[in-house]
Amino acid sequence: MIVFFGVILALIILAVVMRMLLKRSLREKYAVMWLVIGLAVLILGLFPQLLTAMTDLLGVQLPSNLLFALAIVLLLGVALHLSWELSQAEDEIRRLAEEAAISEATVSQLESRIAALEAASAHPRRADPE
Repeated sequence: MIVFFGVILALIILAVVMRMLLKRSLREKYAVMWLVIGLAVLILGLFPQLLTAMTDLLGVQLPSNLLFALAIVLLLGVALHLSWELSQAEDEIRRLAEEAAISEATVSQLESRIAALEAASAHPRRADPE
């Protein structure tokens, strides 16, 4: 029963990721990670003895302990990667906000110069009759 659930879960993950890729709602660099996770779950669902062999190889007492440890490591990696992405995005947003402020100041200066030139051309100076 648990093997069947693992295979179904893996197929659902793969189908959802593929659909999100086709709809362009998930970027490729994140899709690769989810596809690898889906394939790993599918392989472990189809061949549960691999998890048992890995526990023996690594000296872990129970396969579920290894599975939870791998899940924690994976989640820590995802959290670290997303924190890095967020930092990059914040830097880019700050840079763009600074550029927008400089552009607004430049436009404001140009508008005031244009207004001054239009006012000067609307009221030309008359030569003093001497």
